[in-house]
Amino acid sequence: MLFATVPTVPPEADYVFYDGYCGLCHRTVRFVLKQDLSGKAFRFAPLQGTTFARRVPPLQQTRLPDSIVVLACDGRLLVRSNAILHILRSLGGGWKRLAATIAIVPRPIRDVAYDLIARIRYLVFGRRDQTCPLVPPDVRARFDP
Repeated sequence: MLFATVPTVPPEADYVFYDGYCGLCHRTVRFVLKQDLSGKAFRFAPLQGTTFARRVPPLQQTRLPDSIVVLACDGRLLVRSNAILHILRSLGGGWKRLAATIAIVPRPIRDVAYDLIARIRYLVFGRRDQTCPLVPPDVRARFDP
């Protein structure tokens, strides 16, 4: 699902909003941090935080999944498989080619697979007590509350 442009000031970098209590989401954030060689493509904030509440209108918040949501620099909100594809494309290199390959699969089918993984993520990857993943001090500045 892709929502209309958000009526707020778009961020300078894409925001990756993630479920702060999800072990898989924490792993995804650490993966993106490691692969984002520029160190500038993404900022991160938990879905449960004030940054998400401030940047995404309340009506849209209620219609979003509770896993990964991307607020792109152009104001688009990307969810489910579209969010993951956007992240992979932004990482570039082989990840961009992987995204192009995955994008061949129709979005409804991609989203069914995404939703299945999202449904079992706590069971497989656990639930965290803290909303921010443990990251090295040099990347903590890329996280917002």
